[in-house]
Amino acid sequence: MDKFYTTPAINAERIKKYLKEGKRFDGRKPDEFRNIEVEMDVSNKAEGSVKVKMGKTEVVVGVKMDVSAPYADSANKGNLMTTSELLPLSSPRFENGPPKFSAIELGRVIDRGLRESGFIDFEKLCIKEGEKVWTVFVDIYSINDDGNLLDAAGIGALIALKNAKMPKYDKETGKVLFGEWTNVKFPTTNVLPLSLTAYKIGDSIIVDPTREEEDILDTRVTIGISKGIISSMQKGDAKELSIEEMYRALDLIEKTEKEVLKKIGAYIK
Repeated sequence: MDKFYTTPAINAERIKKYLKEGKRFDGRKPDEFRNIEVEMDVSNKAEGSVKVKMGKTEVVVGVKMDVSAPYADSANKGNLMTTSELLPLSSPRFENGPPKFSAIELGRVIDRGLRESGFIDFEKLCIKEGEKVWTVFVDIYSINDDGNLLDAAGIGALIALKNAKMPKYDKETGKVLFGEWTNVKFPTTNVLPLSLTAYKIGDSIIVDPTREEEDILDTRVTIGISKGIISSMQKGDAKELSIEEMYRALDLIEKTEKEVLKKIGAYIK
């Protein structure tokens, strides 16, 4: 089980009081994202890789590809596997060993956002129907956890895949020439999916919390969205959202999508 930490009660009350007044400790408004910094090609062995920094939160996302058999129900389509590793160096909350619930959840949420949006052209990843297809591995690593790893990972996955190159493949030997790439870009559509999360703290709905804010959340909902169209949704934590709060969350995510796309537009052309 992940280590459990809490924000001191006095700080929790101050955070909630500030949010009611439309303020946050770092000077942002409740609906405002932190600055997003992107570093491309951080791995020379991956088909695509990126480091995303939001405030002090940092993640690295890498894309690797290999050839394997297709899934039984999609003989003419490639495969996708998304995993996350929450490294102990990124937070004292994380421990070595098998993936804990938070790591499994993060990987599944990002996977669903990519898969259900139609962003990846899976049919173009077919080499020989029923026999060989490309399998895409999206690997997420936390470097520093100062809140909202979910959205940082989703942004990283989008950018890494959008800029990935197809590796060379020898059809005669059936082998992938690892470390060698073609000039062909990874097959994507014109969909630009983001997995964005609305967090409820007291009576407030906010985006992109710091670690202190995330520690006192009541509940959250992550929404996969592209150009205002919702393709996936995942609620986290036990407490409920009222219908009115859900509408507020949806409006906030729609606004946040536009804001985030402006900040990363140069990396997803």
